[in-house]
Amino acid sequence: MSKVVKFGGSSLASAEQFEKAGDIIRADESRRFVVPSAPGKRFGNDTKVTDMLYQCHELAEAGKDFEKVLSDIAGRYQEIVEGLGLDLDLAEEFDTIRKYLKEGAGKDYAASRGEYLNGIIMAEYLGYEFIDAASVISFDENGDFDPDRTNKVLSDRLALCENAVIPGFYGAMPDGTVKTFSRGGSDVTGSIVAKAARVDVYENWTDVSGFLVADPRIIHKPEGIDVITYKELRELSYMGATVLHEDAIFPVRQEGIPINIRNTNAPEDDGTWIVGSTCQKSRFVITGIAGKKGFCSINIEKDMMNAEIGFGRKVLQAFEENGISFEHIPSGIDTLTVFVHQDEFMHKEQKVVAGIHRLARPDSIEIESDLALIAVVGRGMKSTRGTAGRIFSALSHANVNVRMIDQGSSEQNIIIGVADGDFETAIRAIYDIFVITKL
Repeated sequence: MSKVVKFGGSSLASAEQFEKAGDIIRADESRRFVVPSAPGKRFGNDTKVTDMLYQCHELAEAGKDFEKVLSDIAGRYQEIVEGLGLDLDLAEEFDTIRKYLKEGAGKDYAASRGEYLNGIIMAEYLGYEFIDAASVISFDENGDFDPDRTNKVLSDRLALCENAVIPGFYGAMPDGTVKTFSRGGSDVTGSIVAKAARVDVYENWTDVSGFLVADPRIIHKPEGIDVITYKELRELSYMGATVLHEDAIFPVRQEGIPINIRNTNAPEDDGTWIVGSTCQKSRFVITGIAGKKGFCSINIEKDMMNAEIGFGRKVLQAFEENGISFEHIPSGIDTLTVFVHQDEFMHKEQKVVAGIHRLARPDSIEIESDLALIAVVGRGMKSTRGTAGRIFSALSHANVNVRMIDQGSSEQNIIIGVADGDFETAIRAIYDIFVITKL
């Protein structure tokens, strides 16, 4: 048995949190490879180190003095080093960072130093080998992640060591320039390392005990999810569930490596297992509920639309020409509705409308704004009759008007459109009927 363990920013925000992570790693000798994030918030109104590094870059780029901010960052790390009782001096590292920032080092370089420095501290604390992610994680000339080269180089490198720390979030371009993943990309690094090391489990340690059936800001103490499939996770992540970076599942999914989301502050909790497929039934018909506000719908009507070859393509071409992607396209015999992000659409709406008229010659176009989309996801829905009916019933009793419903062919998700103002009420109603009352 071997594992990759990734720790999020809140899990490494202070010396006390570092000690918790260290205890977790040492408690299981199969935890061979560690991927740390940069220090997160220590308390509510604290600032993440990554945000402080971005501030340093902005000041340096504007030709302003960034020494005060860099000194505050150094203080954060010194506090961790002293709290852990380490004989470690990071002064030279900060001299190098200062030098590169003054010479115009990019935004990605600045941001990556949070993980880089935390990796050095973690390696020293554990007595593990430190591997700079820039030496093993590759991006191509266009700035896109290079999975094949990375897997080859990283696999060969990890084969030479028993235990190692590899900082998350960044890698390097062919010319050595540091390149980062999108925010939260340490999750992705952990997945890449898990694939390259061919481990049995990828443990992702954070500040919650796995995924919850619904957003705790809407539902008071929602039930946890024991097991979730990659497909279910993709649906929920896309609709706003943010425990794990959504791109983190792809490397391990290809290898069939399960992900275990765990809580650094409650290591006794089993957390959530993310797997390719499972025969285990979820505790409820649904696995989870997630959603987003801020959509608008463009309803296009035309008689005999269903008999006109290429009508859908013509409509979508108007959106493509204006650089707008669509979310969902429910349709009827003579109607087709396109759901898009309102903030992307509102400044280009008349161009899109004109484009649809020009390309598709519809009879009418109506636009409705301030809509929310809610995804009800679950592998148990496929074998359960009346799921959609129960959703409609719950929403009706809660006086929520359904503006749209769209079920995927996999029968693992149902998308419901409601007014923004009904968003929280709708989620509570759906949660109640499937989880609390189980009607």
